[in-house]
Amino acid sequence: MNQAVFDCLSIALNPAIDHSLSIPHFAAGKVNRVAAEESRAAGKGVNVGVAVARAGFRVAVSGFLGEDNAGSFESLFRKYAVVDECVRIAGSTRTGIKITDPASQTTTDINFPGAEPTAANVAELRERIAKLDARWAVLAGSLPPGVPISIYEELTADLIRRGIRVAVDTSDRPLQFALAAKPSVIKPNIHELEAITGRALKSQAAVLRTARELVEGGIECVIVSMGAEGALFVTASEALLAVPPQLLIRTTVGAGDAMVAGWITASLRGLDLEKAARLATAFSLTAIDVNPRPEPRSYFPCIQITKL
Repeated sequence: MNQAVFDCLSIALNPAIDHSLSIPHFAAGKVNRVAAEESRAAGKGVNVGVAVARAGFRVAVSGFLGEDNAGSFESLFRKYAVVDECVRIAGSTRTGIKITDPASQTTTDINFPGAEPTAANVAELRERIAKLDARWAVLAGSLPPGVPISIYEELTADLIRRGIRVAVDTSDRPLQFALAAKPSVIKPNIHELEAITGRALKSQAAVLRTARELVEGGIECVIVSMGAEGALFVTASEALLAVPPQLLIRTTVGAGDAMVAGWITASLRGLDLEKAARLATAFSLTAIDVNPRPEPRSYFPCIQITKL
């Protein structure tokens, strides 16, 4: 295989079929009635790759797909001209059930573990990634059973040695391991940041201090998503708070993935930090369930940017 060059290589080790249920006034332990449902190929790495492709860039997605239900992913990739570099493994790609409550604007996730790749599957994945060149690589999502907890660290180090910038969007121990390889960008939310630092971050100032410490440790940019309070974008020379407008939000599913895609898109376009923060926030807004869904730039005037 000849080495291919992409704008973005998105690596999805544990993708999912998202089965979303809209249940007004959802209550655990009681009978609930579904108002609407949708099933689609997803997972953080898949979502990021497709969003960057929709922005007009050449994208490949690699990772693991179960042979038994790969069709929905294959259709999605064809629709958006995403190059499929995924390794097929025995079994089915997991299903993730998302229960959204439009009344309380909350989402409950029920995530299955996924099929377990063999050692041969992991070796094949590494070989595929080694043959792909890209300006950016994104490592996003959880790990499937049986995959070494250090795989994000190892892949990050390999990609950086090849001159590829790396963004990591995961949590818990996989994120802690990945930090050792010093990826270019990480995007935890507050809870994920608390988990990897062992701190209770009760104020914006505490979040900002922690993000700056990670930058001092070798991360080029730390993006911390804080829900309706906005997101912090922190580099060695700047720190910005981007606050979105108040919208009627029915679900926040995919908003974090879209923010990563917006950041990658901004970098590929050569934007400065303020414009990148604005675009990343706008991307996240286009992912929420509002109707109609405007283009990202239509949100620009109503996103508040504050220099910290």
